[in-house]
Amino acid sequence: MRVFTAATLVNRLEESQKQYQLERFLTQLDKTDLLIVDELGYLSFSRVGAELLFQVFTDRYERKSLLLTSNLPFREWAQIFQGERMTAALLDRLTHRCHIFE
Repeated sequence: MRVFTAATLVNRLEESQKQYQLERFLTQLDKTDLLIVDELGYLSFSRVGAELLFQVFTDRYERKSLLLTSNLPFREWAQIFQGERMTAALLDRLTHRCHIFE
């Protein structure tokens, strides 16, 4: 199990990419059975950060467990992922076979 705030995870992803270590970090995350991402939507991040986070979430789809916390309803997630298309694709994957607690 690994726990990150969304902002911390995005910062680690962007830093890993800048240092040409992104694949290594993604491999480490992939070895984690449960990835917990807290505070999704509390802080905004760049388009690149949103795309990297999208990659992490979609790579786990139907393979590994992911737990997300957010104070935003799904209709506001387009602000986080900076676009309707990426948000719709992500929500499609995240809500398939999931449990939502409000």
